[in-house]
Amino acid sequence: MEMLRKKPWLRLAGVVAMVLFAGGPAVGQVDTQERGFQGYLQLLAARGRAEGVREATISAMTQGLTLNPRVIQLDRAQPGSSTGTIPAFEPYKRKHVDASRIARGRRQFAAASGQIGAIERRYGVPGPIMLAIWGHETDYGGYTGDFDLARSLATLAYEGRRRELFADEFVAAMKMVDRGVPRSKLVGSWAGAFGNPQFLPSVYLRVAADGDGDGFADIWTNRTDTLASIANYFRDAGWRTGQPWGVAVSVPDGLDRGSLGTTMVSPRCPRVFDRHSGWKTMAEWRALGIVPKSGAWPADNVMASLLEPDGRGKTAYLLTGNYRVILDYNCSNFYALSVGLLADEISR
Repeated sequence: MEMLRKKPWLRLAGVVAMVLFAGGPAVGQVDTQERGFQGYLQLLAARGRAEGVREATISAMTQGLTLNPRVIQLDRAQPGSSTGTIPAFEPYKRKHVDASRIARGRRQFAAASGQIGAIERRYGVPGPIMLAIWGHETDYGGYTGDFDLARSLATLAYEGRRRELFADEFVAAMKMVDRGVPRSKLVGSWAGAFGNPQFLPSVYLRVAADGDGDGFADIWTNRTDTLASIANYFRDAGWRTGQPWGVAVSVPDGLDRGSLGTTMVSPRCPRVFDRHSGWKTMAEWRALGIVPKSGAWPADNVMASLLEPDGRGKTAYLLTGNYRVILDYNCSNFYALSVGLLADEISR
């Protein structure tokens, strides 16, 4: 309610969208919906104007824009919160930490070792982690999306399910153009992410980095800028230099899991910590009989939580604070685990 008082355009937009999208587009409603969308664009234009966006940019971002029913269909098809059985991690891992992705990551690492080393020194984030994000998000730039971002973002804001988020992102996209990003660059996923690292416009404005010093943070075609931008995101999110994301471990049969629970809840995705233990030091975990499957054991004072993604008797992981940074990028345990594991493979 407080937000509606501060932003009256949201209240008006909400009334328009609730009427037009109450039951989905029926026969004869398409023209009405398009008229409503065109009216809503004027609200977005007014907001951009109020936030200092130039008229030329507002025109470039709104002129000729039409509602995209396909984007609405894709958004409504997204799964909601599930209380069913959690699928196994192993199939997901096989798909996302596969031989082809590992090999391409290693080739990128070798080809850009000098630039990656400089980025590591500047931001304190390991090169394999940067590459694993890039590989996971767009297969190292293999596919970055073909939806017009202005149209997608305006449509999602108008639809209303997450109006404030996408209205904010539409205005952020206008600000990108105002700051020199060509309008033609604004192409990406149906949900508004773009470029090699699949940033939203607000994220681009906040952390996109000009890694090669040419005056433009090009996360679409420039490898150095892409990796520097990912590293800047991770540094901004709290990455701790010199600390691993986690380590695969074996858990003794007699471990009392009932005494290890946590009440921590993520504000962004409430269920992500459901199967995590509470924090303990590595020394405390070792005293409980947990041993690494391979590789170096982190320092005794490093804090970690235990996750057994496929249940007892399968590979478990001790996860540090840097794992939480990966979760900040995408709030999914399967995603974060596969990024960490892909990074480990790239570095071998």
